[in-house]
Amino acid sequence: MTPLDAAFLQAEDAEPAASLAISSTAVFAGPPPSFAEFRDHLAGRLRLIPRYRQRVVPVPLDLGAPVWADDPDFDLDRHLVRVALPAPGGDGELAALMGRVMGTRLDRDRPLWRYWFVEGLAGNRWALISTVHHSMVDGVSGTDLYRVVLDREPAPVPPEPDDWQPRPWPSSTTLMASAARDLAVLPLAGLRAAAGALRDPRRLWAAGRGALALAASMPPVSRSSLSGPLSRPRHVTWTRCRISDVRAVRHAFGGTFNDVVLAAITGGLRELLLARGETPRPGAVRSLVPVSVRAPGQEGVRDNRVSLLLADLPTHVADPVARFLATRDELGRCKAAGEAEAGAAAVGIARHEPFPIVAALVRAGWSVPQRTIVTVTTDVPGPRHTLYALGCELQEIIPYVPIASTLRIGVAIMSYRDTVTVGLTGDDTVTDLGVLAGGIDTSLQSLLALAEAERGEQPEPDR
Repeated sequence: MTPLDAAFLQAEDAEPAASLAISSTAVFAGPPPSFAEFRDHLAGRLRLIPRYRQRVVPVPLDLGAPVWADDPDFDLDRHLVRVALPAPGGDGELAALMGRVMGTRLDRDRPLWRYWFVEGLAGNRWALISTVHHSMVDGVSGTDLYRVVLDREPAPVPPEPDDWQPRPWPSSTTLMASAARDLAVLPLAGLRAAAGALRDPRRLWAAGRGALALAASMPPVSRSSLSGPLSRPRHVTWTRCRISDVRAVRHAFGGTFNDVVLAAITGGLRELLLARGETPRPGAVRSLVPVSVRAPGQEGVRDNRVSLLLADLPTHVADPVARFLATRDELGRCKAAGEAEAGAAAVGIARHEPFPIVAALVRAGWSVPQRTIVTVTTDVPGPRHTLYALGCELQEIIPYVPIASTLRIGVAIMSYRDTVTVGLTGDDTVTDLGVLAGGIDTSLQSLLALAEAERGEQPEPDR
């Protein structure tokens, strides 16, 4: 396990109200298959996902990062839950179930994943809530699991031959001896890494410049109701928009696809603050924006390969276009300053530091309340083509991002086919997520109307 993977376990250990599993809910057209059919279907894919049959094994005394080991007692039925939504089985009932599921931690004595097979959705539909601990996957590699579990055609792919037998469970002595060997060669490995970095001065310069930019983004933000101590229950909701609408705004005003969506989220956060009677102030809403550093073709590697940007969202700007331009410029500043490169370099350095020190620093850092970051906004591209489960068409994917520390609200963005779904997470103090969802939708529609007016076009009818 890499230090970054292990950090999500250590952060959860330090945060009593945190559950650091990432999740998404796939909604399918019916009629649903039987639970037994789905179980057999998933059993036929397990060979393709080795992590699903492995447990986390801590190294005694934290001498090394935890390792993955085959679970000698693996039982697929312990990871599948069948549940039916109460009537009428709409978005509200599904959101309530998702909140209950994600407010509960995964059992460390088993492989860190679970699927909820959900029946009773309105319109003869069904759903699959998948939860996987963040120590196992990031957003990109987690989304890639859909490629493995689901099919690109209505006819299911035949099950994989599987003669899996668990490898011997590692003893404490073996784990400690291996960690001691790693610690012994660590200085040499660190010197080699440093020598490699010196051979690429441009990359080294970018990382250094980015580190200074990140340091400049660390001062505490103004207090608001968006951050504070967390409580365990979770609230979940979401809003949807068309990819074509986002593109229309981008074509009218410039920037990137992500700039448009983040500007709409900024508008939603502004509306939430105003609805709570709070005045949005400059520099008061700083978001952690994860950035994938995963190379093409590495989507199927089950680990974390992410860096970050720290962006001040301009919730104080009232005009929609001016707010979009300010959001675009802030993200451009973060990218140009090399913040993502600095984050990636920090993760690389952690690989060559003694794990006991890294683990202690992570736990200490997560146990101290912070006012540097207010929220997290993560964007993961989903499949552009239609997927199927046992012949049932996947209609939408609802993303979920965990929250921890003092971040009471998290935002996850995922595209699938021609739709973008923005999933919103709140702790038990955030009973007004619907205001945020409505504000995001209103903000995007305002930008779309102005973009169409810019081109002299009439707006399309409401969805």
